[in-house]
Amino acid sequence: MFVDTHCHLTLLDLSPYDGDIDLAIQAAKDVGVSKMMSISVNLDDHIELSRIAIRHPELGYSVGVHPCEDATVMARATTEYLVELAQAEKVWALGETGLDYFHSTDFIAEQKECFARHIQASKIVKKPVVVHTRSAKHDTVDIIRAEGSEHGILHCFTEDWETAKAVLDCGYYISFSGIVSFKNAQDLRDVAKQVPLDRILIETDSPYLAPVPYRGKSNEPKYVPYVAKALSDVYDKPLEEIAFITTQNFENLLNSK
Repeated sequence: MFVDTHCHLTLLDLSPYDGDIDLAIQAAKDVGVSKMMSISVNLDDHIELSRIAIRHPELGYSVGVHPCEDATVMARATTEYLVELAQAEKVWALGETGLDYFHSTDFIAEQKECFARHIQASKIVKKPVVVHTRSAKHDTVDIIRAEGSEHGILHCFTEDWETAKAVLDCGYYISFSGIVSFKNAQDLRDVAKQVPLDRILIETDSPYLAPVPYRGKSNEPKYVPYVAKALSDVYDKPLEEIAFITTQNFENLLNSK
């Protein structure tokens, strides 16, 4: 059984399913995806995600604001409001938060402040924080350390071993997306091989970054086994073992306080 620890169900291309998100979720279940965490990028995403999650016991979601959102949106994400939103049982995590200097350098100070507030809320509610970083690895690690964050995921990992080790030392898990299957991602696979097996997770980040053999197409949770297959090659372990390990790791993350 597989877990997709990071998907964006409200952004999926549902045309193959006649617009029915329930059919897309069933397609993932049919290939052995036993759990999915749908990630918010905007504070209001929780409204629709809660409606979907109530129909699916295997589905949870996060609450939070992506660092590429406008500064006025990030300002709404106070620690108090994030804590309030995170009280719902089906909220499994805070985020997607973090820093992105590749797409946006207009609001760096606001990104940092918003990221810190997500971590503060995470610590209060004792739920993990889902961290995005792009072209900002040093500041990302600095804030994780400064805020004493020990309970989180560095998602869609594409950084170097130095960054991986820094967040692992903080207690974080590292989640790999379909990028790890790309032909030009050997450097990433070399880093992945150094990550302890008890700290790896898998995700689709759908609808983005579909793994080989679907690269370039719209991604969805049913493709997460291909990410596991790429890691099984990296670690020279059977696919079933990687599926078991990553599923257990996610359970450990959710159950740790």
